[in-house]
Amino acid sequence: MKHLAITAAVLALATPAFAEYPERAIEVTIPAPAGGGTDTSARKLATLLEEELGTSIAILNVAGGGGSVGVTQFMLQKPTGYSLLATWNSPITTVPQVQQTAYQPDSFTPIASTSETAYTLCVKPDFPADTGEAFLEELAANPGKYTYGNDGIGGTMQLAAERIFQSRGIEAVAIPFGGAGETLQNFLGGHVDIYGGSISPVLPYTETGEAKCLLVTSAAPVKALPQAAGLESLGLGDEETLLWRMVLGPAGMDADVVATLSAALEKTVSDPAYVEFLATKGEIPNVVTGAALTARVQGEYDALAKVAKALGLSQ
Repeated sequence: MKHLAITAAVLALATPAFAEYPERAIEVTIPAPAGGGTDTSARKLATLLEEELGTSIAILNVAGGGGSVGVTQFMLQKPTGYSLLATWNSPITTVPQVQQTAYQPDSFTPIASTSETAYTLCVKPDFPADTGEAFLEELAANPGKYTYGNDGIGGTMQLAAERIFQSRGIEAVAIPFGGAGETLQNFLGGHVDIYGGSISPVLPYTETGEAKCLLVTSAAPVKALPQAAGLESLGLGDEETLLWRMVLGPAGMDADVVATLSAALEKTVSDPAYVEFLATKGEIPNVVTGAALTARVQGEYDALAKVAKALGLSQ
């Protein structure tokens, strides 16, 4: 009876600890510099999440290595629920293909994805194609003639483009830059034939007629780019690659804490203020949790591994 009483007392003390999560501030690591797309999205989300969870959230930017530096540092955190990672997909599904990393997709606890957007391929107004199909046909007919800017060797944009090109037997020359902004400037300056990158930086130039975007890397078309074909319409829906964002925890987190965070994130992402914020960036909300998120991460990791191997980039 004495042992039972002690056990009951311990359980009584333990139960409120889980019920009261979070009891203190949460730290969110962003494996990117301040001011970038992932950073601004995560900070906006954190502001709304503070209200939903009733606690403060501190942001820690740890840039470098295409996100791998911050992700590797984050792995050292304990799985208490008070250390979270707000990242885009590339450091988890792409970087390990081309760099030696201390982590793999299963090194984390998936909590929730938050938003997504397509990459796009754009050309100058005088390019001899006005549709996605004609664009691919022109590239296929002229192997090695056209150059496309991208966000770095083995980056998600390059692998996204090559998934499409390989399926059509296309040979285009990849020119790496430091990010979408640098890619855009070199495209506008005539140093590369094709802009390959996220939608928001190039969008103003489609409105002024300085660029025409003929293809997006999503299966479905994107409303902001009416001239750009979605991959499904070209019979390439299985080659979809998106830029998407998610929140992860260290491996081994308590299931109740994960459920609390997942529910809070799902509610926060659907907040009209956040939906409106995403729209200004050409992104849409997309919440995936649990086993479905695990499958999404692993599926993309496996698909990009094949592309990286075909390009001779695999580590």
